Amino acid sequence: MRDRLSTDPVRRRADLSLYLVTDAALCGPRGVVAVVAEAVAGGVTAVQLRDKTASDAELLRQLEALADVIDGRAMLVVNDRLDVAVAARARGIRVDGVHLGQGDAAVAAAREALGPSAVVGLTANTVAHLEAVERMPRSTVDYVGVGVIRPTATKADHPPALGIDGFAALAAVSPVPCVAIGGVQVPDVPALRAAGAAGIAVVSAICAAAEPREAAAEFVRAAGGTGLDASAPSARAARPAEASSRPALLGEPAERPALLAEPAARHARPVASGVPRVLSIAGSDPSGGAGIQADLKSIAAVGGYGMAAITALTAQNTRGVRGVHVPPTAFLRDQLDALSDDVDIDAVKVGMLANAEVIDTAAAWVEATRPPVVVLDPVMVATSGDRLLDAEAEAAMGRLLPLAHLVTPNLDELAVLANTSRANTWDDAIAQAESVSALFGLRVLVKGGHLGGSRAPDALVDASTATIVEFDGERIATTATHGTGCSLSSAVATLRVSRGGWEPAIEEARRWLRESIRHGEGLEVGSGHGPVSHFAGLWSRGGTTTAPTPAELEAEWWSSIDDVRAGIDQLPFIRGLADGTLRTAPFLDYLAQDALYLGDYARVLAEASRLAPDAAAQAFWANSAHGALVGELELHASWLGGEASVSGPAEPDATTTAYLDHLLATAARGDYPVLVAALLPCFWLYTDLGERLAAGEFGAAALAPEHPYASWLATYADPAFAAATRQAVAIVTDAASRARPEVRARMHRAFRVSSAHELAFFDRA
Repeated sequence: MRDRLSTDPVRRRADLSLYLVTDAALCGPRGVVAVVAEAVAGGVTAVQLRDKTASDAELLRQLEALADVIDGRAMLVVNDRLDVAVAARARGIRVDGVHLGQGDAAVAAAREALGPSAVVGLTANTVAHLEAVERMPRSTVDYVGVGVIRPTATKADHPPALGIDGFAALAAVSPVPCVAIGGVQVPDVPALRAAGAAGIAVVSAICAAAEPREAAAEFVRAAGGTGLDASAPSARAARPAEASSRPALLGEPAERPALLAEPAARHARPVASGVPRVLSIAGSDPSGGAGIQADLKSIAAVGGYGMAAITALTAQNTRGVRGVHVPPTAFLRDQLDALSDDVDIDAVKVGMLANAEVIDTAAAWVEATRPPVVVLDPVMVATSGDRLLDAEAEAAMGRLLPLAHLVTPNLDELAVLANTSRANTWDDAIAQAESVSALFGLRVLVKGGHLGGSRAPDALVDASTATIVEFDGERIATTATHGTGCSLSSAVATLRVSRGGWEPAIEEARRWLRESIRHGEGLEVGSGHGPVSHFAGLWSRGGTTTAPTPAELEAEWWSSIDDVRAGIDQLPFIRGLADGTLRTAPFLDYLAQDALYLGDYARVLAEASRLAPDAAAQAFWANSAHGALVGELELHASWLGGEASVSGPAEPDATTTAYLDHLLATAARGDYPVLVAALLPCFWLYTDLGERLAAGEFGAAALAPEHPYASWLATYADPAFAAATRQAVAIVTDAASRARPEVRARMHRAFRVSSAHELAFFDRA
């Protein structure tokens, strides 16, 4: 999985729901990063790094660490320091924007420096402040922080407290969303929301809490559900949105209800402590592989309670559809109303909708009930390529799309939504998804399975944040593909509720579905394209968990760095090292930097030993640290001409520094599973490369006595090193299989980042 910024910035809609402002003193010895990690897990949707005394360099390091632990799950802005925000974004750190006080840099300068896709917030405590915002060009300021609500010790120079009524008066005349800040406690939340607060900003109530995660969750519960409603409008009407073009075959997009911009809180009971209640609105497949039958199995397999409202009855099997019967739409509405009158529905998956009348009926119910999560799988094009909906139905689909939070089209359906021809390349598919996302105001999960080739990528495209998150994976050779789209969309809807974010929901849904696809043919259902095995994980492990096995993780992680490994193989340094033509000078330069690297790598290995949860892992990492310092550095010394020159240059170069900074920062956070994942590529990539060099894969007998670098290469083809690598892989994948999904995602990201640093380290030589 990788993040990629779009080249065409699109206006961001900030999720201000629960807004944490950091305070290093209140966080205490735990540190800001650890507190933020817990708070985001508890429901915080925006984080403002506020540290008036830190240097630019210190703030940059904090922002990098915060961006890493937040991992896109919450907005990240920096207080006051526009220059630091600009520098961070230039370095590729995922910082969303800046919050400025009345005495800080001009907001116009901030908007110009950060661009249209960034978030710019402003402190505003008076009517005059809000009138100044009104006079600014549209979209200069995204939100204002209004306070203080009650007296607070975290800001000694604050103006007189506004109270709830004072806040309501300002919110009523604000041209932009208002976030209530200053002394806010959990009991204040309902009244502030009623007074027009688009979000609640908290400092001490979370930073000083013994359990920041639970403290954040209390604020979420006070709002009445799984998350605060980020899109609650201020009492004053919002400025008109910019016009956009639309596909000719789809109707004018319906106005997006304000409460549907993000999953909104509707229910008294937080589903985080229970089972997600998920409704499928779709057709029936009597063969059980697709439609509501697949949806119900998928929902159950990933931990939800499934319900279904049937839109159509089909006569079909694994070889095709023979007939379709569409019941009266009044009966569909009866089904939907019967459910919503009685059951708190946490998520809705919308599938097959046969005609315009059915689509409009479903859209009217969604608009009336406003479910917190709506995932639309637009069944519009048959496997044969024939369109399943007439022009009137396609126009109706244009009215339904803006009511969803996520749409999951295949490539043919994506082309219809984008009003263009079917994408033939992955980049074309991404571009079409960006267009659809911007037009209809929702996220797009674009699926590349129909492109062919050895890979089967997916990507989450969100034009509102100008981000693309890609999920890679190898293609699975199987005929068990019936209902994969239905199964994926219903699993994502369920996991969005339980996992709390789109990225972790999609990542876990893909992992579960790929496992189900691998085992599908074992069901031996039908003679055509058979169904997936929805409960393969349950049956094979005898439990209810959907966690991947270590073996599955090993295969997935290794394939996820195919691009890195291919890049290493093509480097002139590696080619010259393999055939012995590499000049001595670049090789010695490489060794000198490697010696510097190994010194700190040994320290990080020692920290992994200290953090290890059991004696076996503790001993392994400690022995590895000893080996890095003794065995490896002795070999460096023999090549570099004596112990005095082992250290090479006085300082590591930029590439070495970047790799070490990544490892040392990961170690400093004290997160053992993520740390060992970051350490793994140094083992795994070198063993793989050494074994292939020794086997002559690069067209030379690299370990022949006459080879100039044979003694060096022999260390990486050494059976003892290979055994150590196998143990490292086993330790890391075992830890990942037992980790929570969000921790497993951070582990994989750290593994990918370290792998990329390995490529860069070879490339610099």
